Amino acid sequence: QVLLVESGGGLVQAGVSLRLSCAGPGLTFSNYAMSWFRQAPGKEREFVAGISRSGDSTNYAASVKGRFTISRDNAKSSMLLQMNSLKPEDTAVYYCAASSGYCSGGGCIVASRMNYWGKGTLVTVSS
Repeated sequence: QVLLVESGGGLVQAGVSLRLSCAGPGLTFSNYAMSWFRQAPGKEREFVAGISRSGDSTNYAASVKGRFTISRDNAKSSMLLQMNSLKPEDTAVYYCAASSGYCSGGGCIVASRMNYWGKGTLVTVSS
């Protein structure tokens, strides 16, 4: 059963915007705090942005704060990541993840606390 599916990745030039989507057809979406992580080639997976169950709290990695915006629609079991002013260093596979635990400030920032993962979508930003 597919629980989380990402979409929206692609090859773009630096400075443009891209929007990633995460669908959660296999989850009771509102029961989970949600996060986006990313993994660049040769690097560890890192937290990007998170959002609480209700959507009223969000948190961001310092590297994307002010450029990326996370949102969710529990009625549609979906989550978005609006990425503006993309940089080559944003190149990575982006994963959405769900946590059944409590995460202060929005979504969980530690990958080991996530219960479910999507397979990822590749974002490549050229200079």
